[in-house]
Amino acid sequence: MKVFKFAAAAVAVAGAFVSGSAAAQALVKIDGSSTVFPVTEAVAEEFQAAKKGSVRVTVGVSGTGGGFKKFCRGEIDIADASRPITKKEIEACKAAGVEFVELPIAFDALTVVLNPKNDWADKGITVAQLKAMWEPAAQGKVTKWNQVNPAWPDRELKLYGAGADSGTFDYFTEAVTGKSKSSRGDFTASEDDNVLVQGVSRDVNALGFFGFAYYEENKDKLKAAKIIAEDGKPAVGPSMETVLDGTYTPLSRPIFIYVNAKSLEKAEVKEFVEFYNKEGAALAAEVKYVPLPKKAYDYNIEQVAKVTKGTKFGGENKVGITIEELMSLEAK
Repeated sequence: MKVFKFAAAAVAVAGAFVSGSAAAQALVKIDGSSTVFPVTEAVAEEFQAAKKGSVRVTVGVSGTGGGFKKFCRGEIDIADASRPITKKEIEACKAAGVEFVELPIAFDALTVVLNPKNDWADKGITVAQLKAMWEPAAQGKVTKWNQVNPAWPDRELKLYGAGADSGTFDYFTEAVTGKSKSSRGDFTASEDDNVLVQGVSRDVNALGFFGFAYYEENKDKLKAAKIIAEDGKPAVGPSMETVLDGTYTPLSRPIFIYVNAKSLEKAEVKEFVEFYNKEGAALAAEVKYVPLPKKAYDYNIEQVAKVTKGTKFGGENKVGITIEELMSLEAK
């Protein structure tokens, strides 16, 4: 997994530091969402190459919640997040004197995945059916596919999903069950999306969810379910086109980076964030996310220059928000 490359790099640079050759190397520390990781990792690699070794960027993957814990303790410069910061996290940052700039950097199509041999859910899965699978009341009771839809087979239902520290878990549960973190607990949970990929790809009875980039990377092993928002609506699969036109709902969502305002006083952090917004559109598309319009990235650069603090979400999620709606929000 690419994460280990950063760990190896950290060890290598630590050795170089002892010898004195890395003493002048600046550092940008990032942690958080596994969903945002592919974009941030791509930007970090390009930025480090452009800086010719004068700046090192470390990118950790502890989940959105785990990243915010470190961010609000002042341990990292930037938090990757697959959902907006919560009221509890805002309070934690405030208590520690950490102020931040919120920057949406792309849109993701949160993807429900099936085993390729699943031939009974090809016509689509409704949000109501997903709720029947995932709501807390389903724990220990809804254990077979035909309990969700009588037309589906009498097969064991095996569920795989993001861990509790994941912003993807928060978003999925809010969009599907109506309340963040409201979920049955008897499923295979992991912060490592590769574990979920392996689980679903090896079991015909499995269903899971994670970010679109991980589906695209593994679509030879998986099948993306088409989602039916409500009865009478069409079944829509995840893609750049369906995110842009607003038809992939309610699982289309913005993803973010949060920058410690004090860290922007460091040239390397400010340069990295500016680079992210100048190159982010191309790199987001490269790793299979939906770029924002150019004016959004230009706006982000202005907010960084002004150090505009706060969030446009007020500590709450906005399930199903479109790119246009996101652009119209005012900071609070």
